[in-house]
Amino acid sequence: MRSLGLRGWAGEGVFRVRRGGNGYIRRVICKKCFVSGRVQGVFYRGAAAQRARELGVRGYARNLADGRVEVLACGEEAVVQEFVSWLWTGSSAAKVSAVEITDAPEHGAPPGFHTA
Repeated sequence: MRSLGLRGWAGEGVFRVRRGGNGYIRRVICKKCFVSGRVQGVFYRGAAAQRARELGVRGYARNLADGRVEVLACGEEAVVQEFVSWLWTGSSAAKVSAVEITDAPEHGAPPGFHTA
């Protein structure tokens, strides 16, 4: 597991290549993120879902028993990168202290973005 800030994105991970409607090849990746800090009870998951839907990211956000929020983000590499960077901001009441990022297989991503 690694913790990355805005400048630490490597763009590496589990990915699949898809051909878009315009013929361009798109790299699709998935990242599982564990967000620590004051992230439960502050509309963090709802804000994450809203941002993910705006960007077209698939996945989920759910509370963990240890106080963190687990986020799965799948989509085109550039939008996943933008979304993972946004996780450091979260909702206006959140105080994010760490975001741990691991690679994840795309087959685990639900259609759309959901909270649990």
